[in-house]
Amino acid sequence: MKVYVVDGNRTPFLKARGKPGPFTAVDLAVQAGRVLMMRHPDIASEIEEVILGCGSPGAEATNPARVAALRMGLGKDMPGWTVQRNCGSGMQSVDSAFRYIRAGDYDCLLVGGTESLSHAPLLLNDDAVDWFADVNTSKSLLGRLEAMSKFRFSMLEPVIGVEKGLTDTVVDLGMGQTAEILRYEWGISREEADAYAVESHHRLAKAQEEGWLDSEVDPVFSEDGEVFEKDDGVRPNSTVEKLSTLKPVFERPYGHVTAGNSSQVTDGACWMIVASERFVEKHGLKPLGEIKDSEWAALSPARMGLGPVHSVTPILKRNALGVSDIDLWELNEAFAHQVLACLRAWEDDTFCKQELGLDSALGAIDREKLNVDGGAISLGHPVGTSGARIVLHALNAMQRLGTETGIATECIGGGQGGGMLLEAVTGGVTQKSATAQTEQTETA
Repeated sequence: MKVYVVDGNRTPFLKARGKPGPFTAVDLAVQAGRVLMMRHPDIASEIEEVILGCGSPGAEATNPARVAALRMGLGKDMPGWTVQRNCGSGMQSVDSAFRYIRAGDYDCLLVGGTESLSHAPLLLNDDAVDWFADVNTSKSLLGRLEAMSKFRFSMLEPVIGVEKGLTDTVVDLGMGQTAEILRYEWGISREEADAYAVESHHRLAKAQEEGWLDSEVDPVFSEDGEVFEKDDGVRPNSTVEKLSTLKPVFERPYGHVTAGNSSQVTDGACWMIVASERFVEKHGLKPLGEIKDSEWAALSPARMGLGPVHSVTPILKRNALGVSDIDLWELNEAFAHQVLACLRAWEDDTFCKQELGLDSALGAIDREKLNVDGGAISLGHPVGTSGARIVLHALNAMQRLGTETGIATECIGGGQGGGMLLEAVTGGVTQKSATAQTEQTETA
């Protein structure tokens, strides 16, 4: 059973600026979803289930998929469930639909991802938690007063939820520290990483200027009427010289990973309608493309940035494809060093033989085919959304460029990787669909 992405859209990705943004994760999902449903009113009534990725569901909506489905007007009988695979949450929602539909269990699902990292909670530090516990468990007034007297102003210092969530507790490393490990292992210079980051900004700026994202991004409106039309993290005037002045965020003072060559903390949502071949034929649809294959892989959390290498390689082997057979690559830019490490790993004979089971190096990816319109360094990385965005954008970019085969892949916090093999549908409806439409017309 073939599985198609019929259509999709997303919100602009909005950079977090030190305080809660204008939208919660559900708000973003609802605004994008309503626009997509308005484009396909007939399909909306035939959606069988809603699956939504979200890395950090807020306390106000622990199952954002169901809440969003209700607020979008899909009806009280619309099932909805939320998936969490850290950075892979959005791709997991797409993959769940792919596998369900391929197995014949469903014909049409609404899937995607949403995240509002600016709304991540501030948490009590351990000393404050212990103090509250002592006060609340005291059995007498005297005991409670004694416990209260132990309060210290340092207990008011919060733990930032995003920072805690981006730290792997198994290896006790932040995600940026894992990128530092890879840059050391693969000998990636600060200048190389900064140059890659600048290229990401320039490519996104050009895509916005040329209107290449207009069919993918729909505006969102805040409660006070402010309109957000474009991804706002892009820095068109970024240069290597400017980025070289930034101090490292991790492994100070000798680290290379900075705010300038890392993905941005961002809010955003993305949806796609995924359907079976028979559903596409029945409705005479013109899908964006077909999901051909997918793979999840795992590795040491300390080297999580190599997740794409471990997840994509089995896909290529199964489908007898080489690097040169892929027309377009969307590799999520968690960190510039991490992307460059993946490229070097695929080019390294020893690594490919020992860790990937290949006879030799897989080969070099043409940089002109990689993240052609920029990536998370310029766009931002709303954790639960990015996996869905790279799938949707790969398909849209393939349509624009007239290419056929694409890969969407990402590293995942905790030491995992996800990848999808995509194929564009450039000729509109399939021949079978055209025949079916002709027969229906003749019958009518």
